[in-house]
Amino acid sequence: MHSAPRAIPILLLLALAACGDTARLPESASVGAQPQLPPPAHALIPTVHIAPAQGWPAGTQPRAPAGFAVTPLASGLDHPRWLHVLPNGDVLVAESNKPAPPAGQEAKGIRAWVMKKVMQRAGAGVPSADRITLLRDADGDGRAEVRTVFLQGLHSPFGMALVGNDLYVANADAIVRVPYAAGQTQVTAAPVRVTELPGGINHHWTKGLVASPDGRKLYASVGSNSNAAEAGMEVEEGRAAVWEIDVATGSKRLFAGGLRNPVGLAFEPQSGALWAVVNERDELGSDLVPDYLTSVRENAFYGWPWSYWGQHVDDRVKPARPDMVAKARSPDYALGNHVAPLGLAFSDARLPAAFASGAFVAEHGSWNRKPRSGYKVVYVPFAGGRPAGPPQDFVTGFLSAEGDAWGRPVGVALDRRGGLLVADDVGNTVWRVAPAP
Repeated sequence: MHSAPRAIPILLLLALAACGDTARLPESASVGAQPQLPPPAHALIPTVHIAPAQGWPAGTQPRAPAGFAVTPLASGLDHPRWLHVLPNGDVLVAESNKPAPPAGQEAKGIRAWVMKKVMQRAGAGVPSADRITLLRDADGDGRAEVRTVFLQGLHSPFGMALVGNDLYVANADAIVRVPYAAGQTQVTAAPVRVTELPGGINHHWTKGLVASPDGRKLYASVGSNSNAAEAGMEVEEGRAAVWEIDVATGSKRLFAGGLRNPVGLAFEPQSGALWAVVNERDELGSDLVPDYLTSVRENAFYGWPWSYWGQHVDDRVKPARPDMVAKARSPDYALGNHVAPLGLAFSDARLPAAFASGAFVAEHGSWNRKPRSGYKVVYVPFAGGRPAGPPQDFVTGFLSAEGDAWGRPVGVALDRRGGLLVADDVGNTVWRVAPAP
């Protein structure tokens, strides 16, 4: 008797999946320092092309290049999103998801309802575990034999950074601090609030975090509260930016702005420069706009919402701000359209020479592009502190031949033994990719 109402959401999603444009440019055209930027494709109904989240069938796992082996460091986790490797080799995993909006601030309307259903089908609809789990692989076989709840009662935790004997965690609304001692497997001290971060509705809720090499500063990434400022600029105060926090005082300042949704942050080892991966805007078609990897310059402005890839004006944003467009800096390196880069980690000599100088980027994968893009970890070679070649596939196999998502990569980190760790929030696994014995 009630089957028809329940079928409406599925029918609507299927109808949406049939809508939208198909990419005309090859993926290679949207990669590199000078990607092709065709005219925008405006449509009443944007492209929706979801890879339904399924998890890994028995006997399957991601693939790595020849000479590398993939092992599950830990499985059965609860939406693992971000990773931090402690000095003793223990691995911290943030098990987290989008927080519920504050009462009275829930997004409303058919658009919000459809987006909620889309995200649920893509695997992003589960409640947040709000904890950090510790994994320890003492015998070095690539599988953690110790697993403990390290810290709980958090608020959609994401980025983590250790400075001295203090562990900093970027919640969805603030940076908090807890004491840490080497070898500790559980923290019972209550987190101390260090500084507030923009919260509220949290259209983009993930907050990346990294410490400067000298430990004096923290850098936090904060995404926008909309796609292209359709909710007005009032809700964007302090967002679409990277913030610098003084460790000694907790004071903060805006370090760089105009970055729609920066997530992963890391310092490039040769130049010492801060880099980020950024998710660009949607609903301009399958061939726009490239997500990117860029150095984050102090006081720089990267265009959002008024322009993209430097000074290409987004005419949807009203009122226009030619003064802001004139300031917009082009990013350094395009990764492709709608690949959704989240994790960023620079490699070093612990890895074989072919992968010893460059950046690993976890591409969570598109939900609004035909054909699908991302759903893999790529390696961007660097030379002289700059990208020096096209991205190379490093960890693949997250999509089935039928287009289902068996997994989706999020955070990446190098462990102490020279393995790349990959948090997979659909497969609920942390994978370890390392040279085969």
